[in-house]
Amino acid sequence: MASARPGDGIATLLAAQEGGATSAAHLVEASLHAIAQHDGELNSFVRVAADAAREQAARVDRRRAQGEPVGPLAGIPLGIKDNLLQQGLPAQAGSRILEGFVAPVDSTVVARLRAADAVLVGKTNLDEFAMGSGSETSVHGPVRNPWDHRRVAGGSSGGSAAAVAAGLVTAALGSDTGGSVRQPAAFCGLVGLKPTYGRVSRSGLIAFASSLDQVGPLASCVEDAARILQVIGGPDPADATAAPEPLPDLLAACRQGRAAGLPGIRLGVPRQFFPPGLDPRIADGVGQALDALGRAGATLVELDLPATAHGVAAYYLIAPAEAAANLARFDGVRYGRRAAGVADVAELYGRSRAEGFGPEVIRRLLLGTFALSAGYQERYYLRALQTRTLIREELQQAFRQVDLIAGPTTPGPPYLLGELAADPLAQYLQDCFTIPASLAGLPALSLPCGVTPEGLPVGLQLLAPAFQEQRLLAGAAAAEACLPPPRRLGGPA
Repeated sequence: MASARPGDGIATLLAAQEGGATSAAHLVEASLHAIAQHDGELNSFVRVAADAAREQAARVDRRRAQGEPVGPLAGIPLGIKDNLLQQGLPAQAGSRILEGFVAPVDSTVVARLRAADAVLVGKTNLDEFAMGSGSETSVHGPVRNPWDHRRVAGGSSGGSAAAVAAGLVTAALGSDTGGSVRQPAAFCGLVGLKPTYGRVSRSGLIAFASSLDQVGPLASCVEDAARILQVIGGPDPADATAAPEPLPDLLAACRQGRAAGLPGIRLGVPRQFFPPGLDPRIADGVGQALDALGRAGATLVELDLPATAHGVAAYYLIAPAEAAANLARFDGVRYGRRAAGVADVAELYGRSRAEGFGPEVIRRLLLGTFALSAGYQERYYLRALQTRTLIREELQQAFRQVDLIAGPTTPGPPYLLGELAADPLAQYLQDCFTIPASLAGLPALSLPCGVTPEGLPVGLQLLAPAFQEQRLLAGAAAAEACLPPPRRLGGPA
């Protein structure tokens, strides 16, 4: 059983369990051992649920031994971002203000993973309330990139990305508001999938921006991401924004895409995704990947998407405005941290929030409150909404010409810890290529496509029309087969 390890792909681990070469118990012990050995440096987990994970694994092995059916993720060790509720475990969302809060129920996605017999190993670190691009703003401290411990793992789902990249778990859940699954995936050499808005239930997700937040998987390959989305996606009566359409067969789409390859696929390449200031290491890496896809049969079509250039400005009005409304509930009264020695309710609210929220969250709450204030709402917030509509319409028009849109996931490789701490604007610009899909509610995926001369991962982003995860995953699986395989950390290059 010693040959199987959590960092192997889901299909490999399922087959090894079925054939008796390993067990769920072995896999969870290997995961817990890897966390104990390596996570002290990475800081990817904020809480490890060792006893509960062992119990889950034992149930899977017992059912398999008795010949009972098991779920599609049976025995697979997974990490859960700590803004998703997991019953009986603290859910702090990286913030001091939620100290002491224990989730009373499972989020829908966690409940679905349990039903699929996945083994939930623990909660992963993140930027406070998912607000950040480097996973540096957490009350638990920064996450370090497994490729280079001096660098960020990306944000806000950096803990999930680092845990998967280091082989501590097989895959993990993150949440993506403006790029928080795709950007860490690019920084850590993984596949990161943001589904269409409404494809996955947000019930039990601690909200940042309700019209943008979407749960998605981080995994080592396209097929693993598809397997997880197949489990967590679909209608949910607990979330009014969850789409009523059932998910198609995503695994079949991956296999069909890989078999068919890229001939006949039209890949749109927006010139706005290759601006003059783009880091040449990213431009070269993504450019070489696109050339490889062209040689494999894809038709590259140049696109002009001028509205997307305003995506960052629109996003950083819409998302903070929604955050200001959502985070108003955290006031020190009903749950979480409460300031001591206060004289009245107004002081209680003010001091609890001042002591509980970190600088980045406060910055965004102030920005959002300003954007919604009398005299400024029409000038800023409503214009941002109009820009969002223009971006959505522009992308819809583009998909009349092409099947998928391709470009860089990030404007640069993973940056050094603390490098952008004094420059919030530079941090916000890290999401310049991921934000358009978020504003338009489209499915998008980051795929490893090589490394920089220094050996840092580079990500290729693919976008598809709304609710076309089949098309996105088929194209990504075909592209994955044409690109150099990502180097496995701890293994051969």
